[in-house]
Amino acid sequence: MPSLTVTSRAAKVMRDQLARRGTPQACIRLGIRGGGCTGYSYLFEFEDKPPRPNDLVVEQDGVRVVVDPKSLFYLDGTEVDFETGIRGHGFKFKNPNTKDSCGCGESVSF
Repeated sequence: MPSLTVTSRAAKVMRDQLARRGTPQACIRLGIRGGGCTGYSYLFEFEDKPPRPNDLVVEQDGVRVVVDPKSLFYLDGTEVDFETGIRGHGFKFKNPNTKDSCGCGESVSF
């Protein structure tokens, strides 16, 4: 069974973003799309509609994260975390399926 993990720290930031947006019951949609300097980039967006029938739905600390089946092929086994540091802060995808990534970590190849 395909899987995706969202850390408690990432879930808290997602929950805070949804609350600031005024849509605490919405989902976060994660995915993969073509583009970026190495071929693909991660998709992270608010999803106001209910999950689609074939979506993977991950619930963590009151947040629902949804992934479509095509993206899940590339995201299977990924851990989504939120990091802060000298280079700033942001969501970090620890994806075991990537072959390469650019320096910013937002563009990957499979």
